[in-house]
Amino acid sequence: MSTTSALTPETVEARAGLYSRRGIAFGRRFFLLAAVGLAWLGPAFLDPRFAFGILAWDLLLLIAGLIDLYRLPHPEELMVARRWKDPVALSVASSVELLLYNRGRVAVMAELLDDVPAQLRSEIPRVAVSAPAGAEASGSYAILPAERGDANLGEVYVHYQSLWRLAERWARAPLEQTARVYPNLEEARQQSIHLARSRQIELHQRQARARGMGREFESLREYREGDEFRNICWSATARRGKLVSKLYQAERSQTIWLVIDCGRLMQARIAGLAKLDYAVNTALCLSEVALYSGDRVGLLAYDRAPSHRLLPRRGSAHLRQLMEELVDLRAGALEADHLRAVSMLMNSQKRRSLVIWLTDLAETAMTPEVIDAALQLTPQHLVLFTVVGQPDLLGLAAQEPKNAARMYEASAAQEIIQRRQVLLARMRDRGTLLVEVNTAAMSAAVVNAYLDIKQQNRL
Repeated sequence: MSTTSALTPETVEARAGLYSRRGIAFGRRFFLLAAVGLAWLGPAFLDPRFAFGILAWDLLLLIAGLIDLYRLPHPEELMVARRWKDPVALSVASSVELLLYNRGRVAVMAELLDDVPAQLRSEIPRVAVSAPAGAEASGSYAILPAERGDANLGEVYVHYQSLWRLAERWARAPLEQTARVYPNLEEARQQSIHLARSRQIELHQRQARARGMGREFESLREYREGDEFRNICWSATARRGKLVSKLYQAERSQTIWLVIDCGRLMQARIAGLAKLDYAVNTALCLSEVALYSGDRVGLLAYDRAPSHRLLPRRGSAHLRQLMEELVDLRAGALEADHLRAVSMLMNSQKRRSLVIWLTDLAETAMTPEVIDAALQLTPQHLVLFTVVGQPDLLGLAAQEPKNAARMYEASAAQEIIQRRQVLLARMRDRGTLLVEVNTAAMSAAVVNAYLDIKQQNRL
């Protein structure tokens, strides 16, 4: 994507400071060597002169430890930086680099601990580096974001020693930062084949202004045999005294509305992600393809009330704005008010448009409200109703029952699937386009459906 570099969090750096008032200690090697001195303890019971040997050993070790501590760089001589290599995207593995600038006079071996939220990584990352005197060193740790939105990172703690490893210091660098976790950008990049196809459609629309295709008015001409009667311009016919036909061309700039259900049904998780996450990833992929094709893209997200609305526009700046809005979408705890969302959409969009609705169906005995709401849009708009599939139900329905409980589960799953198919068939009969897909293929299926609509000039 063209905005990838702009989405990458900024590199932050800061001078380290004291971890606490003291922030110093002896290292493991110091205590190991002190334990070696205890080997003289046995002979000391037989000859007291060996006790002086123990005392001399401990004294020399203490002096060496203090010298090592004195040689260590002061925390203020260390600079720490956090560098991001890629944008932070949901379920996309990435890495973060920690850099240590050593301005001291001796080399240090350090362990860096980054205060990373569980949203990015389940464990506290530990990065070991070795920084020569007057130079820098770096190390990386992996992240795998599990939730969209802002991730707040804290300080970086530095535990460092010299090559002697007799003494150690603790320091911390104030690298508080907010990293924004975007939808799956990698999935959007993989839609390059759809982008190439949209270029072909755009070229075709520019070159072929076929009669009767599209509904964008081009010009008037005399009626010819074969012209459709619905294309006769009766006002011009009355003025000229002979039949006059309207010529149309394929629309090159159409309005696309992305309607996203953020109700409780979209909280259900499949393969570690909520259904809403899959819907957001699909919306991002489709937005990029549609905007590249020259269409205007708008957004309406809702739960009990519309929470995010973005009027249709074009351009890369609008894509960035769409992306920022998609980041903040959260599923509510209650059933979404679909009729209220439809009312707002119909008030906002008077002209015919393509409405791509990303939602799920409630398993109730009555007709779900979302279906009645979508059917209200059908007379005025072309609706592409996208339903997130239920792989768990399909698995239950296909299983071979081995006992009464399993038979009951399979029968219930089959009944739910059958009812779902009846409801969707009803929508097809009323002129609604339907896409019911599993989450893994959701983005590709919806983008392909959109491109088919464009190619066939159905809008």
